[in-house]
Amino acid sequence: MWALPPNGHPMNVLQGAIASMAPFYPESKKAAFETSEAQNALIHILSKMATLVAMWEHVRNGYDPVEPDPNLGYAKNFLYMLSGKEPSDELVKLFDACLILHAEHTINASTFSTMVTASTLTNPFAAISAAVGTLAGPLHGGANEDVLKMLDEIGEPSKAREYIEKRLEKKQVIWGMGHREYSVKDPRATILQRMIEDYVNKTGLKLSKRFETALEVERICEELLSKKGVFPNVDFYSGILYSEILKLPTDQFTPIFAVARSAGWLAHWEEQIEHNRIFRPTQIYTGSKFRKFPKL
Repeated sequence: MWALPPNGHPMNVLQGAIASMAPFYPESKKAAFETSEAQNALIHILSKMATLVAMWEHVRNGYDPVEPDPNLGYAKNFLYMLSGKEPSDELVKLFDACLILHAEHTINASTFSTMVTASTLTNPFAAISAAVGTLAGPLHGGANEDVLKMLDEIGEPSKAREYIEKRLEKKQVIWGMGHREYSVKDPRATILQRMIEDYVNKTGLKLSKRFETALEVERICEELLSKKGVFPNVDFYSGILYSEILKLPTDQFTPIFAVARSAGWLAHWEEQIEHNRIFRPTQIYTGSKFRKFPKL
């Protein structure tokens, strides 16, 4: 990690770091064939994902990483490694809920990447590295960063309608809106919104205009897009919670998503190799028909 450019995006760093773990555990090449090696590999990945993400936050800023504390729970340990201070029980409870909400969501793009890669019977580090690379895209896990950028561009609630209407006229994406599986508001978004409101009411924390602007964006989008089944997804409120309450850097949002989702990815990896058949989609040729070879 010390050899990497400090301005590298954390998702690129995480993808490379996960892949580079395989040489340290050469026995992992047997993971697809031996149950004991599979369990060891899964434990290595689950335990080290959070450590890697927290490490990069310090390394890229020129500091030595904070060593993990085995006496702390998973959520508390991650927040401790990130800041060097033990977080409050309230923040730990909040973050633990976020990890649970992001842990699994059926066969999404990154999970499918895991399954396709696993089906070749390669080591699980390669499969999870492929999943991280897939999650990095703005149409998947990277959308929570774009939601915050959008809210900052809008600036305040009174400017939300003009912004949304202009984007819709240009057929541009409203970040954090819409989901392939839901034609209603994503239940995870509802929980995240409630957690933000409960924490603010309990602690008296004063949020920036982002949350108020987000509520107005949701109201306007419900008015303009609800007939099409477009409502907030999990990315719409997760970025606000991470930035305003947990005080996390924006470009660490998606790596944290990956930390949570690694549990789901590995469950699918294990199930795939138990009943494996390699993924080999076919395609229908729609190109030119036979042509005469032109004389030179």
